[in-house]
Amino acid sequence: MDSLALLDDRVAGCVACPRLVAWREEVGRTKRAAFQDWDYWARPVPGFGPADAPLLIIGLAPAAHGGNRTGRMFTGDRSGDVLYRALYDVGLASQPTSVSIDDGLELHGVRITAPVHCAPPENKPTPGERDACRPWLVQELKLLRPTLRAVVVLGAFGWQAALPAFAEAGWTVPRPRPAFGHGTRVPLDGLDLFGCFHVSQRNTFTGKLTPEMLRAVLRTAGEAAGLPVK
Repeated sequence: MDSLALLDDRVAGCVACPRLVAWREEVGRTKRAAFQDWDYWARPVPGFGPADAPLLIIGLAPAAHGGNRTGRMFTGDRSGDVLYRALYDVGLASQPTSVSIDDGLELHGVRITAPVHCAPPENKPTPGERDACRPWLVQELKLLRPTLRAVVVLGAFGWQAALPAFAEAGWTVPRPRPAFGHGTRVPLDGLDLFGCFHVSQRNTFTGKLTPEMLRAVLRTAGEAAGLPVK
């Protein structure tokens, strides 16, 4: 695949993991009461953002009633509310909200993806599902490599999934592999890899991750990527 547009199209048609296919489609049929009028996406959710982005954000997987409903990463759920607000605050998004795929939101030099593209039951993909989805992330990293200068990985699951993907995509990953931690910064063959607590409700409601903490990581990563940030 020689373009991200083609990759995104192929991702959206993936049926590799039977448990995830069944779950995403079941959620799309039964729906949440608040979204009964929605026509759920109910497919794998491709990455979002420009093909020449110097900054990549790697999450975990789409939420059942978020990305699995809207068809766009982190769009339509509370985790996305926190992430897009912070991106807007530091000058990397055109608006502070993300509610639907056609709401006009644009990212400035940032692309968002995930190591697992289907919504998993209880937000917990299995190791096998993570590994089955890895080739998509590997290919995405290869296509982004000419412009990629910094990567923010949200959460330990994403970190554990991303490091092998970077290795398969041709980067030299230190051994032993660096441990995840909020604020961790690892130089990696021409880019800087940053760790950040995930923007899950558990983390944001308890104060483990505050808006200030998230903005600080995004601002530092944006600067490392050569982007103008506030």
